Amino acid sequence: MDFVLQHKDRNSKARAGEISTDHGRIQTPIFMPVGTVGSVKGIQVKDLEQEVKAQIILGNTYHLYLRPGLDVLKQAGGLHRFNAWKRPILTDSGGFQVFSLSHRRKLNEKGAEFQSHIDGSKHFFSPEGLSTFKESLGLILLWPSTNARRVIRIINMPNRPWS
Repeated sequence: MDFVLQHKDRNSKARAGEISTDHGRIQTPIFMPVGTVGSVKGIQVKDLEQEVKAQIILGNTYHLYLRPGLDVLKQAGGLHRFNAWKRPILTDSGGFQVFSLSHRRKLNEKGAEFQSHIDGSKHFFSPEGLSTFKESLGLILLWPSTNARRVIRIINMPNRPWS
């Protein structure tokens, strides 16, 4: 993944650029529709592309992990095939749920154990486990580093031609 700075405003911190990924280019700054569990509710892919002109969608790691789940997404051939979105997808780190679902989680030095809001089952989230989950889906991973947030390209699922 590459980022090219195209313009920087002299009077503010505003800037514009382009991110290149295996699934397309993204002009920044960008409006990013949220597809929490893999797809944007109430709108078809063709309308996202043609009417909204979305260049990328955002998914939520915690929710994708629980539903539709790793097995379903692997069977589909990854999140892009599952939701028929050919353009880039960004997923969060899953860290927001550590705070927002504090009543459903226990922390230790290795990660967080969550109790599912769907069926009460328990799931352990660690940085390594989440990275493996995202690698298996071929997603762009946004992960907090020790110095700053950085975007890491994760490619583990082979690119397959669209049928």
